[in-house]
Amino acid sequence: MRTSIHGALDETAPQRVQPAPGAPRMTLAQKLVARAAGREHVVPGEIVNCRVDLAMFHDSSGPRRLAPMLAEIGAPIWDKRKVVLVIDHFVPEEDEASRQIVRLTRDWARQQQLPHVHDSQGICHVVLPQGGHLRPGLFAVGGDSHSPTGGAFGAYMFGIGATEMVGVVTTGEIWVQVPHTIFMRWIGRLADGVSAKDMVLQMLGRHGMNGGQYQALEFCGEAVAALSMPERMTLANMSAELGAQVGLVAPDFTTQAWLAAHGAPLAAADIAPWHSDEGAPGIRHAFDASTLEPQVALPHSPANVRPVSDVVNTKVDIAYIGACTGAKLDDLRAAARVLAGYRIAAGVQLMVAPASVHDREAAEREGIMKMLVDAGASVLPSSCGACAGYGSRIAEGTTVISSTARNFKGRMGAASAEVFLGSPYTVAASALRGVIADAREVLA
Repeated sequence: MRTSIHGALDETAPQRVQPAPGAPRMTLAQKLVARAAGREHVVPGEIVNCRVDLAMFHDSSGPRRLAPMLAEIGAPIWDKRKVVLVIDHFVPEEDEASRQIVRLTRDWARQQQLPHVHDSQGICHVVLPQGGHLRPGLFAVGGDSHSPTGGAFGAYMFGIGATEMVGVVTTGEIWVQVPHTIFMRWIGRLADGVSAKDMVLQMLGRHGMNGGQYQALEFCGEAVAALSMPERMTLANMSAELGAQVGLVAPDFTTQAWLAAHGAPLAAADIAPWHSDEGAPGIRHAFDASTLEPQVALPHSPANVRPVSDVVNTKVDIAYIGACTGAKLDDLRAAARVLAGYRIAAGVQLMVAPASVHDREAAEREGIMKMLVDAGASVLPSSCGACAGYGSRIAEGTTVISSTARNFKGRMGAASAEVFLGSPYTVAASALRGVIADAREVLA
């Protein structure tokens, strides 16, 4: 019997559905789009109309932009059961502008009688699957650029703007151009102290921010299969930085166990169809996880990547563990492993903003939050926070090492701030040493 930390699973492994003899081989992305389009087969490059299974937006992308347009055209929401609203950007409200936005969002949600509203429970891309809203096979859209996070669960999910969202919430449909697939295959296993964030930074360093070409990235191989769901979410999340429309991981037992633990149980048959066929068309790139060292993105681009050994001893003022990318439960665990029993360096400010209330509470039960606080961390609310420049803004002239996805000039606050990106391991080790550091040395 296959088991996981969440308990026993089906005794029989999901048998991958094979195409009929002579049938065209399809990628996972093609299969997901074909299902949404009501087609047996789709070809990369063709434009098809897809039925949307789920639409997600938040207080920044949602009612304050959608409500006026919906009122103007006088159209109702096509299916309120398929809409999820997350209040995560402007909470907790720190000024009058934030209070007005959040008030408008809550009032509109009540007026519309939306059944799925997650208010101040964490960041949308983490709250959405934790709320049981995602599963393999879905076709979903989100009012946020990091919506491809849903692809970690074998769902086709991508970000759209407010005008497109109005079309979705009134018709339940959207057109897409069937993407080509770029396979990012990782062989080997990651060393201790190296994580999915290092994998995606390596891909960014090699292929740049247009490496995905607004196509579908599929992360696969032994190293990807060994990752936990939070780590797979990091890969899918930062497919946005690689320029892809979607970032996908084929679902497996790990997916099944995680979803079951979060109130969305699946049978093996629900997983079996969602994989790329052997020989499916696509571009293929190979990486070796066993030789990967921690990676750091230098200011002011996620693609300005160097091995940590190239930037060690760079002095830091602030270490930030936050965002949908870098403050999930596994990220908090990684940071605590580095910091347990130590105190951060004098003159360094360590800020920890857990990605969701669920993950913060789980970390509290495990004693992780106490380890972080004892090391000198300040715990911030579970919201987008400094990652998107809301609240806890980064001051002028500071040097920051952050577990977030982006380090564009001025994104986290002051335009004069120098923001480096690294994994939670790297951020924690840097807070401990007062300079950018290699967590493997601490763990050893």
